[in-house]
Amino acid sequence: MSDLSNPIFHDEAKAREWLEARIWANGRACPHCGVVDQSTLLHGKSHRPGLYQCNACREPFTVTVGTLYESSKIPLNKWLAATHLLMASKKGMSALQISRMLDLPYKTAWFMMHRIRESLRETVADVGPLGGKNKVVEADETYVGGKEKNKHKSKRQPGMQGGRGKEPVLSLVERGGKVRSRHVADVSGKTLRLAMVTQIDRASYIMTDEAPAYKAIGEEFAGHGTVNHSAEEYVRAYFWHTNTVEGYFSVFKRGVIGVYHHVSPQHLHRYLAEFDFRYNERSALGVEDAERMAKSIQGIVGKRLTYRRSGERANEQP
Repeated sequence: MSDLSNPIFHDEAKAREWLEARIWANGRACPHCGVVDQSTLLHGKSHRPGLYQCNACREPFTVTVGTLYESSKIPLNKWLAATHLLMASKKGMSALQISRMLDLPYKTAWFMMHRIRESLRETVADVGPLGGKNKVVEADETYVGGKEKNKHKSKRQPGMQGGRGKEPVLSLVERGGKVRSRHVADVSGKTLRLAMVTQIDRASYIMTDEAPAYKAIGEEFAGHGTVNHSAEEYVRAYFWHTNTVEGYFSVFKRGVIGVYHHVSPQHLHRYLAEFDFRYNERSALGVEDAERMAKSIQGIVGKRLTYRRSGERANEQP
């Protein structure tokens, strides 16, 4: 069952049981000392539901301790419902819509959505590099903010690419595989190289447009193909193209323009994590809404985000 009639979205006890089955799939681990299956469920009116006491360190805990949900006063079933809605919406869902559907204050829904996005962020250390031998990784950059037709008409500040108020984004897509997007400082050769060599296996064949910055970078990989977009060349012999990454950009841009309307620079990395995750766990790879939501839950452990930290601009990590 994957729709909003699922009891886990309406009953807090059912939601807690569902979460325990996934967070503690390999045994009930104490978040304080790490001991597994050495805890006792505490009963009685003085104890909140789902409270355990570790027999090793004697510390109490619930399934939400050490996760994004820790110390939250929002019912757990509403956390799961918000996560489901975000995972089931291809182009995202605004905090205002979430607040209406779940009967939550707008500011509460806004903060919830950023906490959920934070849990979706991946690094090379988490999942490894993209590509590999006999695999193709497409690379391209885009700009977030303002209309496409105005990008090169605005007065630029020194060192700024794409016009005033535009934030550069680099996306790397493995054909038939995953995407990894980064909010970068600029699109200089130095910046793009650092992002690509830390994210892509050197045995990969990379595919880009004709931008000069990619020429030297391509020499560090097994192969490098290009298409000349300035000459209106978009595909050659079915193999040379960057249509996969362009397709990702089309979904991302429609989400930003049509759903979120405006994405501030300090939160852009979280929106990218949201769109990356849905793409990486998409229906074309056999992952449907219920499974996508269950997979997203695995990221809540160890990624607690306070309200103060939610406004900080993250230092992007490989």
